[in-house]
Amino acid sequence: MAIPDFQTIMLPLLKATEDRAVHALRDIVKRLAEEFALTEEERRELLPSGRQPTFNNRVGWARTYLTKAGLLDSPKRGHFQITERGIATIAKKPAAINIQFLRRFQEFESFRTTHSSPESTVGDSSSDETEVESPEERLESAYQALRAELSAKILTTIKGCSPDFFERLVVDVLVRMGYGGSRKEAGQAIGGSSDEGIDGIIKEDKLGLDIIYIQAKRWEATVGRPEVQKFAGALQGQRARKGIMITTSTFARGAEEYVKLIDSKIILVDGVQLAALMVDHGVGVITESVFEVKRVDSDYFDAE
Repeated sequence: MAIPDFQTIMLPLLKATEDRAVHALRDIVKRLAEEFALTEEERRELLPSGRQPTFNNRVGWARTYLTKAGLLDSPKRGHFQITERGIATIAKKPAAINIQFLRRFQEFESFRTTHSSPESTVGDSSSDETEVESPEERLESAYQALRAELSAKILTTIKGCSPDFFERLVVDVLVRMGYGGSRKEAGQAIGGSSDEGIDGIIKEDKLGLDIIYIQAKRWEATVGRPEVQKFAGALQGQRARKGIMITTSTFARGAEEYVKLIDSKIILVDGVQLAALMVDHGVGVITESVFEVKRVDSDYFDAE
């Protein structure tokens, strides 16, 4: 089955603690994963940030909401147990426990009001029913949406630039990624081999232990296998082993399959990947805002 949302997890989580024992979060995560019959792949699925498994995150937020409503208590870090209010709640045999259910508790309503923005829909129970992502997931989803919009704008801007500028942009990206030593050294390579389908060369590392040949295509049309074959032939003519082919468009499946069959190592980077690399390495973009997500420093409090 699909990974349940954090509201769906609330009731099973509370029931898992009705023995009144103190439970470790990691043990409850394992128990609930088995109860929901999650596959190993689903258990390993990560948030977009890649920092934490999605299911673990949702169990954690379900626990947080139940705690804020006074149904769970945390006697020590990473552990929790059910409260008398939690026992009384289970005794009423609710069909589900979700945000709308928890709003009957004043402590939870105060928590929601205090930790929500003025533009939020606190007070609108209809929004509670559709809230399937945890707060952290919503933050990451918003970030990914902004990033996708930025990437699209980057690609549109690149396609309006000259071919010469695009070649320099490609080198800037590769240098920021750690190739080519200094920008000055890499820049001197551009235009050095303008024939035979090679737009430039760049050092693989700062010491220049190997050379990578570059072809930069500012195209709208899909780059097919014949174009990649020409580039592979140009590499052979230079007795080169490695090449990077970068385009503002996309590569045909035949082109992608071809580079897997040849001896030369050719990396294909399409427009979407190029825009992502520019964002990741700060090429052609500036930082507008920074939002830090922090957590409790356990080491600091352990020294108490």
